[in-house]
Amino acid sequence: MSTSTVGAAPGYRPSATLPFVAEFRRQAARRRTQLALGFMVLLPLIILIAFQFDSGDDDNGGGEFASLVSFATSGGLNFTLFTIFVSASFLLVVVVALFFGDTVASEASWGSLRYLLAVPVPRARLLTVKLLAAAAYSGLALLLLAGTALAAGTLRYGWSPLRSMVAAELPPGQGLLRLLAVLGYLAVVLLVVAGLAFLLSVSTDAALGAVGGAVLLWILSSILDQITALGGLRAFLPTHFSTAWLGLLSTPVQTDDVVRGAISSISYATLFWALAYWRFTRKDVTS
Repeated sequence: MSTSTVGAAPGYRPSATLPFVAEFRRQAARRRTQLALGFMVLLPLIILIAFQFDSGDDDNGGGEFASLVSFATSGGLNFTLFTIFVSASFLLVVVVALFFGDTVASEASWGSLRYLLAVPVPRARLLTVKLLAAAAYSGLALLLLAGTALAAGTLRYGWSPLRSMVAAELPPGQGLLRLLAVLGYLAVVLLVVAGLAFLLSVSTDAALGAVGGAVLLWILSSILDQITALGGLRAFLPTHFSTAWLGLLSTPVQTDDVVRGAISSISYATLFWALAYWRFTRKDVTS
């Protein structure tokens, strides 16, 4: 018998406490989960409606953004690509920070965290289940955003080849695979936000502080990445390779920065999660 079950009630099994399904349902009933997922569905529809007010004037902007705008209405795949582009740098960061930053801090702010631990739910298991639930909802949010954009864009603009400013025209089937690769890479990059928000969530009783802190630090990293005077130090910033997914749309595919970005993101996320477990298992929980 392990030391963790010595003196426990007959039949008590730490692994049976707080099942993942129970936590998933608890989070599903929360208003912030419903609003966040609902907005992921609503945003592509808002963009679609906004395009209906196009006056036909030439876009006055330039660069990558203007190119994506010009292709956005040429097919469902292009509309999905545009939606991902305008969401990746901020909206998705906020949503992921919300799911991971709110998960433990909110329990502490409500005063229910100590009762969960008194059930008793082992601290490591509590963190693991909440981490998995947050990851599940973050992935669902990403899929809802892309899936709604693809469905709405295809119904409105048709099933056409994927085009962008960095690639030759790609057949719809190949274009869909490229978009799936983009989503996969974005999910990996957002692990940094997830890890940071989760670490802040176990360090404070203020959910807003955990969510806002993760978003602000991500923005700070993005700002520092624009300062060329930092030279090679910028490669160590977690946001340096955040737009490397554009290489997945090029012809031929450019994967060097994608690999570097994936390694960087997984390394940062692992460090933040390890610190979160270390902090929480030693924390004096009073709320």
